[in-house]
Amino acid sequence: MKKKILNCLRTIRKNVVEYIITNRLFISYVILSLLGTMLVRKFTIGTFFNFKSLITDLGIIFIIGGFGYFVKPKNQFKYYFIWLIIFNLINIINSIYYKFYANFASVGYLSTVSQAETVTGSIFEKISFFDIMYVIFPILFYLIHKKLLSSSYYYFIDKIEKGKKMLITTVLVGALCLAYSFGVASGTDYSRLAKQWNRNYVVDRFGILMYQVNDVVQVIRTKLSSLFGVDEAQEVFNEYFKAKEKSADNEYTGILKGKNVVFVHMEGMQTFLMDLSFNGSEVTPNLNKLASEGMFFSNFYPQVSTGTSSDTEFTLLTGLMPAASGAVFTSYYDREYFTIPKYLKELGYYTFSMHGNLASMWSRDRAHPSLGYEGMYFEESFTYEDKDVINLGINDRLFFQEAIPIMENIENTYENYMGYVITLSNHSPFKAAAPYSTLDLTSHYNTVNPNTGEVTENAVDYLSETAVGEYIKSANYADTALGDFINYINSSDAFDDTVFVFFGDHDAKLSRSEINYLYNLNPETGETYEEGDPNYVEYDYYDHELNKKTPLIIWTKNSELKDVFHGEITYYTGMYNVAATILNMYGLYNKYTMGEDIFSVKNDNLIVYPNGNVLTNKVYYNNSTGEYKVLTDEILDENYISEISTQAEEILDISNSIIVYNLLDSVDMSEE
Repeated sequence: MKKKILNCLRTIRKNVVEYIITNRLFISYVILSLLGTMLVRKFTIGTFFNFKSLITDLGIIFIIGGFGYFVKPKNQFKYYFIWLIIFNLINIINSIYYKFYANFASVGYLSTVSQAETVTGSIFEKISFFDIMYVIFPILFYLIHKKLLSSSYYYFIDKIEKGKKMLITTVLVGALCLAYSFGVASGTDYSRLAKQWNRNYVVDRFGILMYQVNDVVQVIRTKLSSLFGVDEAQEVFNEYFKAKEKSADNEYTGILKGKNVVFVHMEGMQTFLMDLSFNGSEVTPNLNKLASEGMFFSNFYPQVSTGTSSDTEFTLLTGLMPAASGAVFTSYYDREYFTIPKYLKELGYYTFSMHGNLASMWSRDRAHPSLGYEGMYFEESFTYEDKDVINLGINDRLFFQEAIPIMENIENTYENYMGYVITLSNHSPFKAAAPYSTLDLTSHYNTVNPNTGEVTENAVDYLSETAVGEYIKSANYADTALGDFINYINSSDAFDDTVFVFFGDHDAKLSRSEINYLYNLNPETGETYEEGDPNYVEYDYYDHELNKKTPLIIWTKNSELKDVFHGEITYYTGMYNVAATILNMYGLYNKYTMGEDIFSVKNDNLIVYPNGNVLTNKVYYNNSTGEYKVLTDEILDENYISEISTQAEEILDISNSIIVYNLLDSVDMSEE
């Protein structure tokens, strides 16, 4: 018996050695491909080894590699080399993309590539060696090929290789890997793979290659929406809104009837800046003053996806979520949407948008008319020189200076109006606007001479050259320009019947480690305090996510409304609550929104993020991991978590169906 076992082991060993010797090129392709997929998970979601995703990636690598045996051995290098390049291009693109959006790229986002030319500085600022290190793998593969070429490997393999048998065997092994992966998948795994909006979860569970394959399938399915899925989507849509009840009137219903409204979209402005001071100077003194004079929503959260600023515009005006794939402004701008501008146009309002950038940025020249704007004032509407450009366009101070006469003319021409003004200077890369700030970020600390006891005051500036320091200075400049704008408004004879809604469009897209440097900077060394140090400030994943809130302030110089729009509102509010809230103030109601009037739902509000995460006044729920952080002393059971998670999925699915299938096209906008 022992002899039989030994013989069996010798046979296995012989076969393994023989396989390795005769398939060195293929094995190199597999190892290098698999290593790349493992590293991209490590550098994005932080998971290097996950057996299920590894097996799934391995299955795809084997199946694709198996067809290489169709090719003669001397030409197999070209086949595997091309696929290795494709795999690593996927890794590079996703690695860089993840830095911006904490999410993975989609072929559906190809429509947004045209925007890259205007944000090139932001892209290069974010790229590190780890994002492009994948180019090493094709190089290594080429060197292996050259080594094999210099030997008699290809001549030897050409004589003995049984291509058909190897193809069948290799593809079969790959299929078994996939069969195992899908065989042990849960209902949740299948659901999230099919819906694809929780991309972090899909990559962690199924690997980057299956994610990308599935993404292509989903995009193709979306493009064929006129043939597939529309009936089911329409049925779910009808049931959801049939059951939806109109919000009850509240103390703000109709309060803005006959008043004008101007939204001021503040690029990249986060709320935490309002709490910062350096050497006696506030970072955002003008924003702070606005908050003290107006109605300040201190727990306001954007809900952006890949469309960033354009997603904010869309969600704020419609009350819908961003598209699950691609950006609405570039991929779905030609759909029917019920927007604030359209409702106010029905009341005779003139509607306009204003931005100091190119009209083509985020396809605003096409998207804005579909949202209901009559007048559009883009870069060509302003007079400026090259020296007046900061970052992507006209600097905010000049932009506001030239915007006021245009707005005054609008007020003199039209009885009522609604405007949307977009700022620009506080856009990444923040080093562009930072030099225009006079804010002193120097840290001060004292040292004591142990021999004489003499105290020496030291001053050093570690922050200014860091990502977070540049952001702080950039925001300070933007705040200065905002102060100019408020001064113009206050000194103008116009705008007495106008309410301004100031809001930050999204967070600065700084990483947790970059923000952590601000909170844990050791002024003596320039390093960060570590856990266990008495000066250490904990800043974990949940702290970082909750810190992404932006200001929302309703402000007016109208004497009658000043007392109405005053004080702090602590309700947890999402970007998709704004449309319903503002429309209610005009006595209007849009049934087909995913966000409700915040003064109706109050503390029962649900903020849903495009990745499926959920925020309430009680909890922040991470949909990718299933973990959550309770924000109060209340004990929450799993039923509460399950309920908000299910509700979030429903909101995401229905909102996306409205966009993709153009479901509002056959609905009356005035229907209640």
